[in-house]
Amino acid sequence: MSFWLRLSNVFRGERLNREIDEELEAHVADAVAEGRNVADARRALGAALRLREESRDLRLLPWLDSLRADAVLGWRQIRKRKVASAAAILSLGLAMGACTAAFRIIDALLFRPLPVAHPEELYALQRSGFGFTGKFETDDGWAYPAFRLMAEAVRGRAELLALGSVERVDVSFASEDDIEKANVQYVSGRMFVSFGLRPAVGRLFGGAEDDLSQPQPYAVLSHHYWTQRFGGAADVVGRKVRIGTKVFEIVGVSGQGFTGTEPGSEAGIFLPVTMHTGAREAGWTWMRTLVRIPPGTAPEQIVARVAAVSRAFEENRAKGYRGLTPASIQRFLDRKVEIRPVWAGVSSLQKEYRRALQAMAVLVALVLLIACANVANLLAAQAAARAREMALRVSIGAGRGRLVQLVLVESGLMAILAAAAGGAFAAWAAPFVVSHINLPDDPAQLAMPVDWRVTGFAFALTVLVACLFGLAPALRASGVQPASALKGGSDPHSRRRLMYGLIALQVTFCFVVLFVSGLFVETFHKLSERPMGFVPDGLLVVDATPKQPQLPVVWEELTGRIRALPGVESAATSCWPLIGAIGWNGFVSVHNGPPSSVPAYMLAVSPGWLETMKIPLLDGSDFRPDAVAPGVAIVNETFVKTFFPGERALGQTFRRVSDQFQIVGIVRDTPYQGLRAPTPPLAFFPQHELDKKGELRPVRSMSFLVRVKGDAPLGLAPALRAELARARPDFRVTNVRTFQEILDGQTLQERLLALLALFFTVVALLLAGVGLYGVLDYSVLQRRKEIGIRMAIGARVGDIGRLVTGATLRMVLAGSAAGVGLGLGAARWIESLLFEVKASDPRMLVLPWLVIVVTALVASMPAVVRAVRTDPAKTLRAD
Repeated sequence: MSFWLRLSNVFRGERLNREIDEELEAHVADAVAEGRNVADARRALGAALRLREESRDLRLLPWLDSLRADAVLGWRQIRKRKVASAAAILSLGLAMGACTAAFRIIDALLFRPLPVAHPEELYALQRSGFGFTGKFETDDGWAYPAFRLMAEAVRGRAELLALGSVERVDVSFASEDDIEKANVQYVSGRMFVSFGLRPAVGRLFGGAEDDLSQPQPYAVLSHHYWTQRFGGAADVVGRKVRIGTKVFEIVGVSGQGFTGTEPGSEAGIFLPVTMHTGAREAGWTWMRTLVRIPPGTAPEQIVARVAAVSRAFEENRAKGYRGLTPASIQRFLDRKVEIRPVWAGVSSLQKEYRRALQAMAVLVALVLLIACANVANLLAAQAAARAREMALRVSIGAGRGRLVQLVLVESGLMAILAAAAGGAFAAWAAPFVVSHINLPDDPAQLAMPVDWRVTGFAFALTVLVACLFGLAPALRASGVQPASALKGGSDPHSRRRLMYGLIALQVTFCFVVLFVSGLFVETFHKLSERPMGFVPDGLLVVDATPKQPQLPVVWEELTGRIRALPGVESAATSCWPLIGAIGWNGFVSVHNGPPSSVPAYMLAVSPGWLETMKIPLLDGSDFRPDAVAPGVAIVNETFVKTFFPGERALGQTFRRVSDQFQIVGIVRDTPYQGLRAPTPPLAFFPQHELDKKGELRPVRSMSFLVRVKGDAPLGLAPALRAELARARPDFRVTNVRTFQEILDGQTLQERLLALLALFFTVVALLLAGVGLYGVLDYSVLQRRKEIGIRMAIGARVGDIGRLVTGATLRMVLAGSAAGVGLGLGAARWIESLLFEVKASDPRMLVLPWLVIVVTALVASMPAVVRAVRTDPAKTLRAD
């Protein structure tokens, strides 16, 4: 009989039985026709049941038929216990869905290979060592002139590719007034060829774009951007796009699937790297360098050649350094050139969120373990209730392996149903989490298709979960002793010990989840409540750019127009807003001494900027309208403490390179680049800056700081745009945002971790509470006779309560104690994600313990009530 026929017979059991019965009756009929009586014919054939079973085994696959039968029985058991099964499936589904969602995000950001030819050959160049500030750091930024020298040094052995970061900039296609945002990436002309990419329309860069002597203002669109923005129109080739002051011609569209080399950021427009403003600047380290190393080439040889060229380039550049100590220069030159594989691409988002995603993965794994322990307890209780059934199966010949299979198949069905529920949850959860990684107007963009990687993970997770919560009950059920079980069971205390052990494990994991979640929530709170030194409420930041750099008087004129608008309280300008992720620092000298080893940070501002920001002056005065730089400066408290300790800094002077400044004011400390960083020494300079000829420098871009009356500052945005366009048509407003949005952008990671932590805390507590309730309820059921006897001889309510909850509460305390050790170890691992929070703080340790104890008490109440309501007479008569 063929395999496929035997396979099909497994799923047509009733029809197969009828066919076998008909065949047996045909044999009997043939014997009767030959002269035998019916009884002799049946006796000659043998036992009908044995014949039917032997015939079935020959006509189907016995192992598959047993699985089918176990699946049918398992489904009946699940339907029989609808409430308990639904609770188990939903809790598992929630945990499995969280695991799958976490995998989709981590895979998309860290592990999914780029859709290019041979991504395993790609490496990124980086330098690690001590920088000018004396801190150890890893940097992957390179200057394009250095890149050209390095690329020439390894030509024929490896290929170097220059790639800028994906930037969100203003672009215009139709007219200069029709401005929109797009993601732009500057790339080597050889990138498309090296990656083996083909055009969907037009052509791609071929390498000629890398010639600095012949700039080629061409652009290539990504397939995704082309279909979204232009609907896939073929006539996009030849159109012009203005970016900044440059106009580019669109020459083609890349093939489907490739959106750049930065996971988390999709590039819509690719531009030649030679068209970047910093392409000729030796001191502008703005681009990453990828290396394609073919098989058979030793990476160490490539690194050695690149390192030698880089060292020579930096030594030559260091000759022009001013205001730096020889030691700091030497530290900078001694940085080590390294490579690391980047088959999944390279982006700042990977570096920023790697540890946060790892922490999220650990949290979801702990929640999954809690759910598995919870369901294992449920199955253990059910296995105890089915002890007599299992004993009967053993008595009629079922082997241990058969019983293990029976329970595991039921566990597998529950895992499959949970996986289906978890898949629906993961489909929503993964995009939801990704949408909170970046600001709402520029969310992270990750490729998270449901492909073989995701389905393979989900399948492996389902098998693992089925084994985690089903194997122990299956082994325990298969080890039943028929004689003892049929008499009423052997050792109920043994079953309870297993369940109590699982409770302790649940509590341990739950404590770790609560403890780590508390650290994340406290970090977010501390960061959000950090003293600003200024008032962000009611403050608008308006970024504007003219076609050509303008003198400061033009910016002052526009500031005056803004001040005159209804609803505006005050207005001023600065090169960029505080906490805007842009920095400018240098080393200063005081008292005619050498440059300090501590860098000072700078910011150019207009008169009235301090008033608009509401930064208090502690001493001195604001800039006068005719103040220029170099000349005068206003410094913060940290600047005074660092460079003038114990002195009155007002009126003192300091030098930056060859420029001298006199301190005319001292202000309160404020954050500079980020909320996490400690407040640096900060000096404010007048935005009227003189060049070497003593003439005012024109300004390329500025940020208007506008203090608005009322509670809805963004309501004034249209009027601001209209007024600037009316006053100076050559100015473009590139962005209008509240200062609160900038602050929110500084706490995105912390907010996301706090949000996820609270979610996992609620889930963990629910699972732990349900698990505790199940164990206590089972305990009361098993000990009802003992409880009845104790009540009959005068036990009080408190005694019964202690009897029911005593062992469980001891397990809660033991699990919490183990959780403290695990939690403190986890805190050291996530220390870089915390801010001004100490894991050893008693408050952080006591709070999770209190929450777990309260949860345990609430979960125990129904069981205690049931126990104290036990009727001794009725219970003893029943037994």
